[in-house]
Amino acid sequence: MKIICIGRNYTEHIEELSNEKPVNPVIFMKPDSAVLPKQQDFFIPDFSDDIHYEVEVLVKINKVGKHIDERFAHKYYDEIGLGIDFTARDLQSQLKTKGLPWEKAKGFDGSAVIGEWRRKGDYKNLNALGFKLAINGETVQNGNTRLMLWKIDELIAYVSTFFTLKKGDIIFTGTPAGVGKVKPNDYLEGFLEDRKLLALNIK
Repeated sequence: MKIICIGRNYTEHIEELSNEKPVNPVIFMKPDSAVLPKQQDFFIPDFSDDIHYEVEVLVKINKVGKHIDERFAHKYYDEIGLGIDFTARDLQSQLKTKGLPWEKAKGFDGSAVIGEWRRKGDYKNLNALGFKLAINGETVQNGNTRLMLWKIDELIAYVSTFFTLKKGDIIFTGTPAGVGKVKPNDYLEGFLEDRKLLALNIK
């Protein structure tokens, strides 16, 4: 199982981190060991003092595909969900400054939170899905897939140009503005169209 993540897919998030708007989707990977086990708390790692939350809509691939035409991309997934891409922002900034890869900042153990999966048929329009993240009851991120620079089917087609997609692979489709630091004792809740799909404690 691969975890394929898309960076810089929402304009306001690009601006809040002072990044350059990309010409093509930015792709990075997380290993399967990054998945936080179900019902487990997230423990802030010793190597970072600035772990950021990034809530994202997820897509689970349902069959093998390579060089997928965008017109047929919808046939390669049946389920969508919600997740959190935890990022060691301090470490990422150091690595970016030196022109080094991001893996240590993005792929560490527990950095990929995967919530409940829902049938995509439960939603009328996947290109207009509202989603949000709340911390201690206060909404900190509030996004909508209509604001994506690249929609879900476009991402599947693009990613499959470089990587063969296999059943069970997960695509993190990018995060909207509002990312920030988590602290011990925070309680995070993620909602897709007002249905809670994930919740976890920060330790």
